[in-house]
Amino acid sequence: MSETASSRRVVLVVAAHPDDEALGCGGTLARHTAAGDEVHLLFIAEGVTARDPICDMPARAPAIDSRKAMARQASKALGGYPPRFLNLPDNRLDGVELLNIVKSVEAVIAEVHPEVIYTNHANDLNIDHCIAHQAVLTACRPLQGSSVRAIYSFETLSSTEWEPAGKGRMFQPTRFVDISPHIDAKRAAIAAYDEEMRVFPHPRSPEAIEALWRVRGAQSGLQAAEAFVVIREIH
Repeated sequence: MSETASSRRVVLVVAAHPDDEALGCGGTLARHTAAGDEVHLLFIAEGVTARDPICDMPARAPAIDSRKAMARQASKALGGYPPRFLNLPDNRLDGVELLNIVKSVEAVIAEVHPEVIYTNHANDLNIDHCIAHQAVLTACRPLQGSSVRAIYSFETLSSTEWEPAGKGRMFQPTRFVDISPHIDAKRAAIAAYDEEMRVFPHPRSPEAIEALWRVRGAQSGLQAAEAFVVIREIH
């Protein structure tokens, strides 16, 4: 990870929904920006209409706009650029042609030229997370001249840990990032999504979120950490 402005890198988060980034890699993004790195965020689905009997995005426009405002506030708390939104239907990405999603991700990659990409875990319970991951891998085919040197997947509480063991490869971290100095920034990003928080013992409660970064820290000899699966790392 970049530690000085002279080694400044461009980072892109491709997340299924606004709030995935705060939960999964908020402290790491704050560490990136504190080191002088440039952090961009791309959200694929709107994150609202899955709770409705039918998907009526025009009718839910105020709630979708509110969710976007939360994402902007969270990005500001982490020191990132204003997010980009594809505005695809929440938890219905399996009804969208994957190629269309891939091309949208490719367009952002061509625009910002990221060296590092963070995305959802491949085998989460949430279908949108799985498709976001697949879109990133397809958009980041290891071709000559690609700017992408590293891809990491993060865990998202109430999805990653709920995936049954027999369905696919469970989240087994191979990279730990020390976020001890950046806890306040992560808390601020999570607070931006206050409407999405639940009462403990729900995994998306503030207590459970903090417990996870404490456990990941204990696993790696740190006060607080975020954990990732290394998808690709080119040195």
